[in-house]
Amino acid sequence: MINWYDADGHLSEDMVADFRQTLLTWYDESGRTHLPWRIDKEPYHIWVSEIMLQQTQVETVIPYYERFLAELPRVQDLAEADEEVLLKLWSGLGYYSRIRNMQKAAQQVMADFDGQFPTTSQALQTLAGIGPYTAAAIASISFNEVVPALDGNMFRVFARLLKIDADIAQPKSRKIFYDIILPIVDPERPGDFNQAVMDLGTSLMRAKTETLPDSPFARFNLSYQEGIELNFPVKSKKVKQVQKFYAAIISEKNGSMAYTQRPKTGLLANFWTYPLVEFDSWDAIYDGISEQFKAAKQLNITPVTHIFTHQKWQVMLVQVENEDATWTYLSDDAYEVLPQTTLQLKLQAALKENL
Repeated sequence: MINWYDADGHLSEDMVADFRQTLLTWYDESGRTHLPWRIDKEPYHIWVSEIMLQQTQVETVIPYYERFLAELPRVQDLAEADEEVLLKLWSGLGYYSRIRNMQKAAQQVMADFDGQFPTTSQALQTLAGIGPYTAAAIASISFNEVVPALDGNMFRVFARLLKIDADIAQPKSRKIFYDIILPIVDPERPGDFNQAVMDLGTSLMRAKTETLPDSPFARFNLSYQEGIELNFPVKSKKVKQVQKFYAAIISEKNGSMAYTQRPKTGLLANFWTYPLVEFDSWDAIYDGISEQFKAAKQLNITPVTHIFTHQKWQVMLVQVENEDATWTYLSDDAYEVLPQTTLQLKLQAALKENL
């Protein structure tokens, strides 16, 4: 059985060199080098892709990435763009604070760094919305800084390879992993090393996938060798999502629909949606909606469900006859040009099914 450590408990230099060569050879032959953000090492391109890839699948991101760069090819373009343009480009990706932070960061790059991205992971973290992982990814890929880009894939891969039992849900574990992985990162190709680990974590070492005997990484995988691979990484349970209950108000007037603009802060900030009225429970919607609105009737028996990181929204479509001074009535053409959230698209689809 091969071991990562020598007799003194230090990482074996021969083992590390062997792993680097195996990983990078595999990446060159089987990695996703065709992805559009891997064609070059332009930091703006890497940054845009990394922010988009947070909470979003690669296949979904590709067309968004290509449209975004076609519209805003330079960091200066992003810094100067109107918010409505940004939200329209981002519409459907969710987590809209990401694009707002991106514009703030782009403005910082223009104002504080003369239009050039900082070249170290530490300096990159001074930009809005750029945390340790994204900073390390940009710094290693674009500027060859030898630094591990610690994301869920890297946690899982190295937890299994080296049997690291630190709880990855605990913030203090990041330093434990960082210190262990740093001397393993290839000094000649740190960016490719990080991207190779990402690809390894999304292919041969997925969360519920056990290593096969013919895998080139089987001999490096201590947890596989002991038959306990799926016990890693160690991760404590997440806090349950808070449930929220809403009525989505459908009000028509002269061929236009009622909408309201969400507050400037909080979930779906600044977006236009059907008026949303929050209730304490699902039953409360049935009991309370008719007290607030004239001739209210339920349109959609099955509620529309929408998931945020810490909240689960259930939304019932309700048609009413009365109006509210806070509502704005917009034609389909007027609303279509506004950026739309995924929730609003779900509500529109649900409404269409009931017409």
